[in-house]
Amino acid sequence: MVFSSSMTSIAVDSGEIYFRKHVIFLIISLCAGFFASVVPHRFWMKFAPFVFAVTVLLLIAVLIPGVGHRVNGAQRWLRFGQISFQPSETAKLTVPLMVCWIRCNQDGSLKASTFFEVVKIATVVLIPLGLILVEPDLGTALFVATVATISMFLSGVPLRYFITAGVAAIPAIVGLVALKPYQLARIQGFIQTWTNPEEAPYQVRQSLTTLGVGGIEGTGLGRGWQKLSFLPEANTDFIFAVIGEELGLLGTIGVVSLWLGLYFSGLRLIQNARSSFESILVTTLLTQLLFQAALNVAVVTAMVPPKGISHPLISYGGSNLVTSLIAIGMIISLTKEPNKHEVESTIVHDFEDIPVEPDILSAISS
Repeated sequence: MVFSSSMTSIAVDSGEIYFRKHVIFLIISLCAGFFASVVPHRFWMKFAPFVFAVTVLLLIAVLIPGVGHRVNGAQRWLRFGQISFQPSETAKLTVPLMVCWIRCNQDGSLKASTFFEVVKIATVVLIPLGLILVEPDLGTALFVATVATISMFLSGVPLRYFITAGVAAIPAIVGLVALKPYQLARIQGFIQTWTNPEEAPYQVRQSLTTLGVGGIEGTGLGRGWQKLSFLPEANTDFIFAVIGEELGLLGTIGVVSLWLGLYFSGLRLIQNARSSFESILVTTLLTQLLFQAALNVAVVTAMVPPKGISHPLISYGGSNLVTSLIAIGMIISLTKEPNKHEVESTIVHDFEDIPVEPDILSAISS
């Protein structure tokens, strides 16, 4: 789909260029995901603060003039030769990891929910969110905040704290939107899509047109026309629309079905989790992947205001692909079935914790 959606009306080999780059991204992502999958499950609990600190340092580095790479007024990328990387993508993994680390004891069991614990979590979440907003990238900041909220909810944080935080965040969100006219234009354009389609934003109109052209079976793989300089961001944010045109309704339903299959297969693996830390983190990572895919589909189908968000595992680009496959690798690492030695150690540890009366000890020894 990356190769097909990268074609343009200009007779150049841009499609092959994007394809070759994406193959490199895929190889790097597979290596990173494999490494994450073979790491011992204890690693994530032990080194969560270190991994989170690396993310914060990268987010700081991208804001340094001469270090971060600026595109269209936003300084979000670190460039290494021909490869660019978005540090904000790593926050999607490290923020929920750090939230779970704060909420759980060293053995992985949940701590009691206290005001001090909630303050610690809020501080940890606000640091990367503030840095991402400075780039600026409001969409990613809201996404990371949502993922952090999911992990907090799953870890048993009382509902009153969510209500308090939501009320407190309303003025800040309103202020951010008021300061950015283009964000208000997106909301107005979204409303016009359903009230006055002729005045809807060009990108949204082209997205819906692309989906409609495909019909039930589609025009055929590689035979779509809308990607030929009509549909903006065809190989990234709106690649799902290209799937709809070339593979039809059957293709889009197939993609949605694959995501649901991945999600429920991941939920079945949670039964192998050894602690609350692992089960909460795995559920958060799974939900995050599905949520991002659903959000991308919602944008393409004009169900929510337009916002640049890629489709995990499908859109062109390295940062999101690396993050997505690392997330899957972490899920595999955290849900591996315990080996024989680990089971025996757990049984011995459990027996050592059983209180035994002195008279029983003397009877056993005799």
